Amino acid sequence: MTRDDKSDGGNTPPKIPGKEALRAPLPKRFYERAAVEARDGAYAVQLDGRNVRTPGKRELAVPARELAEAIAAEWQHQGERIDPATMPLTRLVNSAIDAVDERKSEVAGDIVAFAGSDLLCYRAETPAALVRRQAEAWNPILSWAKDEMGVDLVLRAGLMPVAQPPASMDAIRRALDGIDALSLAALHVLTTISGSALIALALWRGRLSVEEAWEMATLDETWQREQWGRDAEAEAYAAQRRAEFEAANRCLRFLRSRQ
Repeated sequence: MTRDDKSDGGNTPPKIPGKEALRAPLPKRFYERAAVEARDGAYAVQLDGRNVRTPGKRELAVPARELAEAIAAEWQHQGERIDPATMPLTRLVNSAIDAVDERKSEVAGDIVAFAGSDLLCYRAETPAALVRRQAEAWNPILSWAKDEMGVDLVLRAGLMPVAQPPASMDAIRRALDGIDALSLAALHVLTTISGSALIALALWRGRLSVEEAWEMATLDETWQREQWGRDAEAEAYAAQRRAEFEAANRCLRFLRSRQ
């Protein structure tokens, strides 16, 4: 009798499937070539000549050729199976078309709400080196926001909430007036990943490079890593977030280039 044939009287707990087992299998690739077709002032992404559609069954088309080509490249680079996790631009545009376009005011309001508890406003109390590093990195963006947009936010040492001036919140809302749905979706991604509407706006308006914005957004994480060492799981998660962050920035850059 083998080990597997023996009975333990039912004392062994049932084996619980891991996350991988519970995850739905990725769909198989069903096309050979991804390409872009221009028509009616927009650029549609096609797979073997058929238009890609969003989860909401709308045509995936964007106003900038470079953006469409970058999305097509995501599809072209898929292997035997299609992995949405490796297609941040596609997911971003799907979201903009299916959700943000009809809820622009709500999405803009969410960005303003992030500004109400902006990362740059909550400072460490100790150690002195971290306090200094935060001030050196974040204060120039707070000054820029005040000069550029009339946004004057209150700082707080520690994590207790602080109420921000309504006039500053209104100024951020005005900065988002008239923005198209796709740019707004990209700004929302930048804001939620960084925890800072000001970092997102500074990146959008050219005050920061994407590298500077990422360093600023992850300053506290970098500090913790320097003190306690690296963690493989945390670094994998950070890499995923950075890919999303950089994709949103690319989207904004492509949209600006057509203007």
